[in-house]
Amino acid sequence: MAQTQFIVDSHCHIDGDDYNEDRDDVIKRAQDAGVRLMLNVGTGESESGLFERAVELAEKYDPVFASVGVHPHDAKTFDDAAERRLRGLVSQSKKVIAWGEIGLDFYYNHSPRDVQTDVFKRQLRIACELNLPVIIHSRDANEETVNILREECSNDEFAGGIMHCFSGTPEMALQCMQIGLLISFSGNVTFKKADNIRESARVVPFDKLLVETDCPYLTPVPFRGRRNEPAHVVDTAKYLAQLYGTDFETIAKVTTENFLKLFKMG
Repeated sequence: MAQTQFIVDSHCHIDGDDYNEDRDDVIKRAQDAGVRLMLNVGTGESESGLFERAVELAEKYDPVFASVGVHPHDAKTFDDAAERRLRGLVSQSKKVIAWGEIGLDFYYNHSPRDVQTDVFKRQLRIACELNLPVIIHSRDANEETVNILREECSNDEFAGGIMHCFSGTPEMALQCMQIGLLISFSGNVTFKKADNIRESARVVPFDKLLVETDCPYLTPVPFRGRRNEPAHVVDTAKYLAQLYGTDFETIAKVTTENFLKLFKMG
């Protein structure tokens, strides 16, 4: 059933192969559920065409916007040529509104840690130069992520950003908000064993809060085990409303307003 209050999915990956068979239907279901905007975050190795694919998707669908930036998994592929390509996509399309997702992932270590660190810093500087908000990924690297953000984002050029799919500590959430980031929660906040994420959510005030799907991953309860999609951001928002002791309409309203303010949209 459609909601009366609009909401935004601040982080999704609907350009991926998981949606090749029903992408139009997925976007329609999202709109029918009240999802006003979707930020599709491009990922992939630097030399792949996946970033172009993400931008093409945003150009095709009015409610979809795009972000480009090399994920820490693929940091080892980032070079001058990759930077030129990504800068070109930003300059060519007004639908590219953010740089990311970038950051550190010391859980999988698909790229060496020192390379991840160097590429993270480099991309933060690019985003500041381009006046683009950043989308941050951090896993098993809380302290290192915060230290780099403090080092690179303490300047007037920093346009803010999003700590996406937050799974850190309450202390990390407070530190990130002090730096100028919004905190976004995905479907894993609804998981039975996610007490640590819920503890962090409790320290995030409404004016710093976002919701996302990170689809096709992290499908919220009660749909866990199925492919995730932007319409399910409503279920995460409803869960957060219960956690905060408020209603869905309030969470949808404040998270939408926060997204629009960050990206200077009407």
